Amino acid sequence: MKLNRSTDMALRIAMQTATASTRSTVEELAERLDLPRSHVAKVVQRLQRIGVLVTIRGRSGGVAFAEGAEELTVGQVVRAFEGEEEVVACEESGCTLRAGCRLRGHLRRAQAAFLAVLDDVRLGDLADDPAVPLLLTLTRRP
Repeated sequence: MKLNRSTDMALRIAMQTATASTRSTVEELAERLDLPRSHVAKVVQRLQRIGVLVTIRGRSGGVAFAEGAEELTVGQVVRAFEGEEEVVACEESGCTLRAGCRLRGHLRRAQAAFLAVLDDVRLGDLADDPAVPLLLTLTRRP
C-alpha cells in the first residue's frame, strides 16, 4: 500500500514537532523538511483537527506537538489522511469479475494487517532514539 503525499508529510511533520522544544512556523517546517509551504499549511490544519498539533495564531504563534499526542498511533494518522476505503474499489470500476473474485478478500486482509502494524506504533515512538539526533539537527536554526 502506498501512502499519499499528504500522509507522508503528516508523519514527517509529527516527527519533527515531537522533538522540537519550541513552536515552529509553517514556513520553518516547510524549509526544514523541504516541502511546499502551501501543502504544509493544509497538513498542519488537518493534524491540528485530529489532535496531533496545536496551533497558536499571531505574532508569537506557531505550531507545536500537542500534549498527549505521543500516545496517538501512526495507524490513526494514516486513517485520518487516507480514509477507510478499500485498496481496490470494485464497485466503482465496474469489474466483471466481482461476482466470483477471490482477490478482494485477500486485499482487505492485507490492508487490515498493514493498519494493524501501524496501530502498534505510537507517534512518540517515532521521536525516540535513534531518530532524535537527526530530528534535532533539523530543529536548530542557523
